[in-house]
Amino acid sequence: MNQAKNVASTTDSDIVVMKFGGSSVADNNKLKNVASRVIDHYDAGKKVVVVVSAQGDTTDDLLEKAAQVNPNPSKREMDVLLSTGEQISMSLLAMTLENMGKNAVSITGWQAGIKTEDKYSNARIISIDVSRIMQELNNNKIVIVAGFQGINSIGDITTLGRGGSDTTAVALACELKAEFCEIYTDVDGVYTTDPRIVPNAKKLTDISYDEMLELASLGANVLHNRSVELAMKYNLPIKVLSSFERISGTIVKEMNQVEKLVVRGVARDNNTSRISVIGVPDEPGEAFQIFDTLAKANINVDLIIQSVGQNHSKNVSFTVAKSDRAEAIKLLEPMVEKLGALKVNYNDDVSKVSIVGAGMVANCGVAAAAFKALSDASINIKMIATSEIKISVLVDEKDGEGAVKALHNAFIEE
Repeated sequence: MNQAKNVASTTDSDIVVMKFGGSSVADNNKLKNVASRVIDHYDAGKKVVVVVSAQGDTTDDLLEKAAQVNPNPSKREMDVLLSTGEQISMSLLAMTLENMGKNAVSITGWQAGIKTEDKYSNARIISIDVSRIMQELNNNKIVIVAGFQGINSIGDITTLGRGGSDTTAVALACELKAEFCEIYTDVDGVYTTDPRIVPNAKKLTDISYDEMLELASLGANVLHNRSVELAMKYNLPIKVLSSFERISGTIVKEMNQVEKLVVRGVARDNNTSRISVIGVPDEPGEAFQIFDTLAKANINVDLIIQSVGQNHSKNVSFTVAKSDRAEAIKLLEPMVEKLGALKVNYNDDVSKVSIVGAGMVANCGVAAAAFKALSDASINIKMIATSEIKISVLVDEKDGEGAVKALHNAFIEE
């Protein structure tokens, strides 16, 4: 993200950036609640920028409307359509604040100066010109920005992909030189795992950027991974707070001394599909052709395993997001004959479960303890991936919740 021109003229602590998710602005009562949280900062003398997501199920409703008229719409037109959800939220919140006696103005992503790549549906921010926002702030207005969207080099609306409003908020906070960014959601912080699966999951007071980035990338839905990447790059603390309860949340920040907990969190991702290319000749360059093809189509690959097959062949298996599975299969099936392989198959009924913790690198036996916990729970492991601060396993989807509970009990339960 390039440094914008006309950056904030106020001191760091003068500006507060607040982001509210779709459940936080789902109806009129919730809009009033959000407005009251915003007013608290405004009345305390802060210059307030608010980023909003689409209300409740608005995005799903728009997707359904699109499907009714065209089962395969262009990504450009989908961006035009989906961007309206956030625009509804921003204008309604501005109206709510006006009705409560405050000066507010709503602006779209392009009006906020957010420039993106030329790609659609999952564009990245390349620069932000905050001059319009600063003009409104200096006129003592509360600025409401539509999240999830920007504009590309030819003037088309683009969207930022899943979790894009988080990215909008953090990017604006960085460019405005805010002291921190507040992310309000329907949970009151970052937990050691999903409390809906493990009711006695523990809320973390703070968590490092690295740990949060891994958890976000591995299926934890509190923050989007790109927003964490940005915050880490600019050393911007993120406060994860409840929209509905005025209690302390979790701070995502740079941490020099990590808590003694070896494992800080357990994440599950059901948006995973396993693809296997069977009977690939055991020769140099075969795997390259597979993954180069996927890379050129911007398909991200996660877990990878290569096993020895029969007659000097190998089986190459890997995981992709379920949303990318159909395109990946379409690309790989014509390659089977070219590679001299036998076939391509896939399995959508899988779940990726991961443990994350910066303390893992200095502790031996974490992998053994994790595999023992899954074995004791009679859960079979299909694939494994490790790094200095994570261990991920692929299991049958039906075993996903059981794996989360087993790993949480093994590492985090007292």
